[in-house]
Amino acid sequence: MTSASRPVGAARLAGAALLVIAAMLPLPEAAAQGKASKPGTVFKDCPDCPEMVVIPPGKFMMGVDGGEKDRYEGPVHQVSIGYPFAAGRFELTNGQYRRFVEATGHETAGTGCNVFFGDRVEAVAGSSWADPSYGRPIRDDEPVACIRWSDAKSYVSWLAGKTGKKYRLLTEAEWEYVARAGTTGLHTWGDDASAACRQANIHDKSAEKVAADKGIKLPYSPAPCDDGYPDVAPVGKFAANAFGLHDTIGNVWEWVEDCYEMPYPARPVDGSPQLAKGCDRRGSRGGSWRTDFHRQRPAFRGRDPEALTSQIFGTRIARDLD
Repeated sequence: MTSASRPVGAARLAGAALLVIAAMLPLPEAAAQGKASKPGTVFKDCPDCPEMVVIPPGKFMMGVDGGEKDRYEGPVHQVSIGYPFAAGRFELTNGQYRRFVEATGHETAGTGCNVFFGDRVEAVAGSSWADPSYGRPIRDDEPVACIRWSDAKSYVSWLAGKTGKKYRLLTEAEWEYVARAGTTGLHTWGDDASAACRQANIHDKSAEKVAADKGIKLPYSPAPCDDGYPDVAPVGKFAANAFGLHDTIGNVWEWVEDCYEMPYPARPVDGSPQLAKGCDRRGSRGGSWRTDFHRQRPAFRGRDPEALTSQIFGTRIARDLD
């Protein structure tokens, strides 16, 4: 059995121990917008800007020695992030994305968003971020979905221009660092699968019941708990992690900056993005309300075309600190 086909096991996860440096408990919101530097401080650069959380420098072990067939998630390697930065407290919301579209006239892909119909996926004509085919109107406080990687990039470019601050997407290493937030196991909630619904909106018993009521049998089992949301949930409805971020696992997949290369290359290991190879696909992380429970973990690596639009794909933004 090759390393690429070995299952992710608890024994191998010992190598994923995080060596997080600095305190991670959230602090009160910053009084001065954008001028906070203490880890855990929450700030906004404008009244309708996304809330950001200051993340401290630190070291952690990235990846696991295993994964699905042809989706190796290793080798496990130490990443040293030697700088503080800010990450979105929540996933980017419909309301925030709408303000960008209204201000710029930005158009997303016009071919239709990929929508789930039981165990199959189809592009639905006319669907978009404004109507991801949930069967109901979207809410402003739900994460935006049906956006391409390039749409996420356009948003952060616009926000940077609006605020004069260096907004960007998280790198893949930064994303795993903030998602783990000091945890070392296969899942961020530990070994008790029933604890997942306290932290994340994932495919659960409520979603399974909705599917069953429609006569749909999905090819995988739900989490053994009920998070109260059979589809997408408003941001911030679940417990924050130790860095003060919500919904890093579940709700929607989050586009990151990196190109996808497997296995991990020897460099970079400093938190910067890998942009040298595999740029026909971009990284996506965190799983979603519709994703197989096995993939709802911080080491799992999505790998998707830049032009993909899906009702389970959104993003979380980052910002360099001055």
